[in-house]
Amino acid sequence: MKNILVTGAFGYIGSHVVRVLAQEAGVTLYALDTQIDNDRKLSNVNYIVGSFADAGSWLHSLPCVPDVCLHLAWRNGFFHNHPSHMIDLSSHFAFLKLLMDEGVPHIAVMGSMHEVGYWEGPITDGTPCAPQSLYGIAKNSLREAFLLLADEMNVKAQWLRGFYITGDDFGSQSVFGKLLRADAAGQETFPFTSGKNKYDFLDVKELAKQIVASILQDDVLGIINCCSGTPMSLGERMERFIADNHLRISLEYGAYPDRPYDSPGVWGDNTKILQIMVKANW
Repeated sequence: MKNILVTGAFGYIGSHVVRVLAQEAGVTLYALDTQIDNDRKLSNVNYIVGSFADAGSWLHSLPCVPDVCLHLAWRNGFFHNHPSHMIDLSSHFAFLKLLMDEGVPHIAVMGSMHEVGYWEGPITDGTPCAPQSLYGIAKNSLREAFLLLADEMNVKAQWLRGFYITGDDFGSQSVFGKLLRADAAGQETFPFTSGKNKYDFLDVKELAKQIVASILQDDVLGIINCCSGTPMSLGERMERFIADNHLRISLEYGAYPDRPYDSPGVWGDNTKILQIMVKANW
């Protein structure tokens, strides 16, 4: 049996990851979050109420040292310049260091394409990073420190870089969630940007599969782009979303300026994740 610890287990990404992992044979799953939603608990998952920042109070209560830790917990991810990103940075690093000190041999951490900053074209694991938001700066700093320390401690490390996530939208703080709520409230139009920027969109359920496939193997390590590898304009993706969900609302293009740190076209190089998914036969 492989013992896997997941933080942020009831988060937007974590809830889907836990469901996928719970279906895997040969896995004993420990799911950590600050609050446990009893209505969404799964019978074959061991839930832990707590925070990664206070791991000293619960880590030693586990029956064994985890074989893998997947660190997904991160607050205010949709608010790119929230000060909590920088305030929490040292706690994230301290948690990862504690795991290594306790002998966890394999650690994976959720990253973001926003750690790259402004870039045009495909993002590879060697693309230079110059983040332009507090969220991106914090993620990039954690990535550099985590991979450096993991190399020193001889720990198998994966940095799972996410891109633009769709699916399970109504409760999310993404633009798709905002669009659904605006339509439900009876709004006829939705203030929008030019919609011309091209991004790499991936459904959260597919993202969960990519994450799980990545952590269940340890041949492919380092930065792994969890992505589709295909760019699509935001306007096209939103129009498709409106059609797929039979919404009555229409986009008011140009109501907001495009953000200065958003590239006209950026997507992930999916070479590594394709290798992983093929090997997993998914």
